[in-house]
Amino acid sequence: MDADYNHEAWKAQTWNLRNEPERGERCFYCFKIRLVETARFASVNGYSLFATTLATSRWKDLEQVNRAGMYSATLFPGVTFWANNWRKNGLVERQAAIVRQYDFYRQQYCGYEYSFRDSNKWRKEKGEELIKPLQKHE
Repeated sequence: MDADYNHEAWKAQTWNLRNEPERGERCFYCFKIRLVETARFASVNGYSLFATTLATSRWKDLEQVNRAGMYSATLFPGVTFWANNWRKNGLVERQAAIVRQYDFYRQQYCGYEYSFRDSNKWRKEKGEELIKPLQKHE
């Protein structure tokens, strides 16, 4: 499931943190915004457990992701966040195999403009090819 969110509201809520570095306070705050909505979706739709693919990314701070998830779960009685290290015990390798098998698109940034900006800044400094934003398909 992917619970929708309001991008304009997100921008207003994160504007003061736009210059925070990746893995900084901006990321933690963003995780909280998104995971509160995920927990709300779970609660409204009768799910007792939720998790996030953010926890699989080596580019994200797992402690921040899990802290945001645990916080979000406290707002909705009967809903639990599944805090797990999805990067261990062969799970990263399994994820990579599924991506290859089904030719899934793997975005090179978290999806937000600040991460896109910072990812390309890092790539430029390293002499790597810049990433392009995901094009919406009709």
